[in-house]
Amino acid sequence: MAVLDRIMRAGETRIVRRLESIAYQVDALADDFASMSDEELRGQTEEFKTRHVDGESLDDLMAEAFAVVREAATRTLGQRPFIVQIMGAAALHLGNIAEMKTGEGKTLTGVLPAYLNALSGEGVHIVTTNDYLAKRDAEWMGRVHRFLGLKVGCILAQMRPDERRAQYACDITYGTNNEFGFDYLRDNMAWSEEELVQRGHNYAIVDEVDSILIDEARTPLIISGPAEQSAKWYVEFARIAQRLTRDVDYEVDEGKRTLSVLETAVEKVEDEFGIDNLYEAVNTPLVGYLNNALKAKELFKRDKDYVVVNGEVMIVDEFTGRMLHGRRYNEGMHQAIEAKEDVEIKQENQTLATITLQNYFRLYRKLGGMTGTAMTEAAEFDQVYKLGVVPIPTNQEMIRLDQSDKVYKTEDGKWSAVVDDIVERHEKGQPILVGTTSVEKSEHLSGLLLRRGVPHEVLNAKYHEKEAAIVAQAGRKGAVTVATNMAGRGTDIMLGGNPEVLATAELARRGLSPAETPEDFESAWPAALESSKHAVEAEHNEVVDLGGLYVLGTERHDSRRIDNQLRGRSGRQGDPGESRFYLSLGDDLMRLFNAHMVESIMDRLNLPEDLPIESKMVSRSIQSAQTQIEQQNFEIRKNVLKYDEVLNKQRTVIYDERRRVLSGEDLHESVRNMIDDTIAAYVDGATAEGYAEDWDLDTLWTNLKQLYPVGVTVEQLEEACGGALTSDFLIDELCVDAHTAYDRRETSLGEGPDGQPLMRDLERRVLLEVLDRKWREHLYEMDYLQEGVHLRGYGQRDPLVEYQREAYDMFTAMMDGIKEEAVGFLFYVQVNIEELAASDVVEVEGDESPGAIAPPVPVGTPGAATPDQLVGAPTPPLGAPTPPMSTPGQPVGTPQQPGPTPQQPAGTPRFGTPGESAQPAAAVAAPQPSAAAAGQPDGGEHARVADVLGRAIGGSSARPANLQYSAPTLDGEGGVERSSAPAAGGGGGFANASRNQPCPCGSGRKFKRCHGAPGAPATS
Repeated sequence: MAVLDRIMRAGETRIVRRLESIAYQVDALADDFASMSDEELRGQTEEFKTRHVDGESLDDLMAEAFAVVREAATRTLGQRPFIVQIMGAAALHLGNIAEMKTGEGKTLTGVLPAYLNALSGEGVHIVTTNDYLAKRDAEWMGRVHRFLGLKVGCILAQMRPDERRAQYACDITYGTNNEFGFDYLRDNMAWSEEELVQRGHNYAIVDEVDSILIDEARTPLIISGPAEQSAKWYVEFARIAQRLTRDVDYEVDEGKRTLSVLETAVEKVEDEFGIDNLYEAVNTPLVGYLNNALKAKELFKRDKDYVVVNGEVMIVDEFTGRMLHGRRYNEGMHQAIEAKEDVEIKQENQTLATITLQNYFRLYRKLGGMTGTAMTEAAEFDQVYKLGVVPIPTNQEMIRLDQSDKVYKTEDGKWSAVVDDIVERHEKGQPILVGTTSVEKSEHLSGLLLRRGVPHEVLNAKYHEKEAAIVAQAGRKGAVTVATNMAGRGTDIMLGGNPEVLATAELARRGLSPAETPEDFESAWPAALESSKHAVEAEHNEVVDLGGLYVLGTERHDSRRIDNQLRGRSGRQGDPGESRFYLSLGDDLMRLFNAHMVESIMDRLNLPEDLPIESKMVSRSIQSAQTQIEQQNFEIRKNVLKYDEVLNKQRTVIYDERRRVLSGEDLHESVRNMIDDTIAAYVDGATAEGYAEDWDLDTLWTNLKQLYPVGVTVEQLEEACGGALTSDFLIDELCVDAHTAYDRRETSLGEGPDGQPLMRDLERRVLLEVLDRKWREHLYEMDYLQEGVHLRGYGQRDPLVEYQREAYDMFTAMMDGIKEEAVGFLFYVQVNIEELAASDVVEVEGDESPGAIAPPVPVGTPGAATPDQLVGAPTPPLGAPTPPMSTPGQPVGTPQQPGPTPQQPAGTPRFGTPGESAQPAAAVAAPQPSAAAAGQPDGGEHARVADVLGRAIGGSSARPANLQYSAPTLDGEGGVERSSAPAAGGGGGFANASRNQPCPCGSGRKFKRCHGAPGAPATS
């Protein structure tokens, strides 16, 4: 490893020398800009923009632009970037990760490359780990940009789409990785260009880049909508799980967080439900319920992984201690926990749009990142993101003393020693920062300190603003701060107190804000900052004499990076400091990995509980455990990316096609090509086998009439070709006939107010509706393909290769289905001209998610209006033959229905009771308009269904009442979902009605299908 490490670091010295050269160029220009007035300095921005337009590259402008920002920061913030900060800024601009120690000023460093890249006018995104930091940095660092004439925006979770659009239009936009990613997905669910908020992906600077691009990259971003799921099965299996015994009925590996069900448990479940085989196809869904119930019982602990507040299960981020309001575990896990805790079970969801963080950030033309700990993941950054890691030297020498770990036999012995150490140092007045790995342990320690009379602050499950205020003062004399995780807090701990934070708080008390009252704020800032510096100066010197900040870790974290981040809070900018970790053999990390070896030695030596040991064997054991977990997490991330790479290619095709439709491109020729392709597929399917006299042309004609009003007969074509029909002749003549019918359709619709044929608008709306629905169905199938494809490994087949092959086949079938459905709807949909001209932008009421514009939903899927009128894939009227699929060579008459997912045989219910026939919620097929215009007998059915689709396309259809936003937690665990509030009006006046019970109105339909449907009329 040492040789490999030297090879990987071979180019570092050369890169650092180049960065030093750039920094000294900037420093040499300092006097030129220092002599300028504020107006002259601000005027440099327009000059740089003009020079860039005239051909100078951003690299050519780098030194001058950095010098301008350096001077502006000095005048506005009272902070002058050091040489090492300029080096870090150059590394960011050149598309690297700058590894800068805590306290070296990463936030200010990011201002320089952000300004430089904003000169292109294409926008810069600065990505932070939470909304508070995004808002704080946009106001704080935005003062520099605003001083220089640039516009600064900030994306926050509560913003409406129009507000978001304005923020993205700014030169520099701050926000979180989740908000940027969800806005990208929502933009690709939009139904008009006016709904789009992002304007491209030019350049991004990612703060705490290892947390966002490594830890959080294990879980993709997912937007999902309501799907059917039976709550009773969660309750049943929660009850069964309590009767099953660990190591008898199932086995648990807590280290890998996996669980395996044994034969005895299977037998008990089969006896409980009176079924012969739990793994029979029809009972497959029950296996998922069983696994989730057992995981909820063994792997998800109350008051550690989650808490129950007011009858609701709230996820707790075990590393930050924050409750994740409105977020939910996916894949039915949250429902299983709700059943275990006997609280209301909320609805499951299906995927509408998804992307991994890896693939989202690879959309940017250029990417940079900042963190204090990146070298341990340098290979992954290079492999996945093509980002190099450049360690930036510290401004002053690091003199922190890192003590060796103390290991105790029991947890009680460890906690006793921890409290004794804290009490001793607190009595001297030395500030102490204590790091714990969970909320539960921070509260335990807090109780011990209270009993000893030690005043302290506990950072868990509180607001970011309060956290930042507490952290900023954690370096004051006598301060004791207990925190669950210091990574990504974004606030500098200064000895004696943070003068910037004190000055900002003082000005806020006076009603001054850098964003709302910038001129008054700037004029008052120098005096406030100077006053704060004087207030903390004496205390700073006193704390330095006491030894600086003492960092005490109560347990080793799974990742070495998190331990290093905690230690890095001490010893900033040449200050003294000290750190030490206290461990016990009962700690999770030690307990799960090799702790029994150490315990056996301590038992043989008969060491007392309160006597710590220090040995190389213990250190190696800890390092080995952390390395194993880091490797497991790396494999998870690689696996997520490998499978998403397949979907990403398909996503790119679909999203590019959507943008083409949204941009108003003329789709006339594309639609005509769809008509040709679909007719060719129909004819090929009917004529692929046998001689011409064996072809069933009557069935073919019946099927074609479901596609378009056929204007020629078989007899006419036989006469035209002299009785020698061929497949090619049929295709050519039918295509001509279809194009003629399409021209008639276009003429009958007429022109719009702009003089353009209304058919162009109809084409756009039909294509968007069909494209979105088929893509949602495809995502549903892909979810379950990925869920089961790993089983192919038992058959000596590579699951990834199988996934790629089947995904390609499914995508091809989806694209054929899009053509077929779009053509059928374009010919037969009934159009209300007034509605077609109306706007179809509908905002989801009560949606807490920023800018949640819901996509149109086909009638019949969850959340759609008039659910008793189903519209799905084109199928014939009742009693008529079904048209063939567009797959060449398929026999005529094969029903075009959504097939079973791979690893899910036909007849397997995805939702509902075992043995009950059920289709996927996203793949409901239903009667399609018949060829009424061609004289088909079922014109009434055609009119009914076409009218429903016409309303959906015309803009008056209901959109989903709520969406779910699934994103990683701050440590990348879990894949949790943020819920949006349901739209007002759903459910009418039957507030207490159960969704699956008959509607109280007496209609005979279920409540969710009647007055409980989103958009249903209110009742008194």
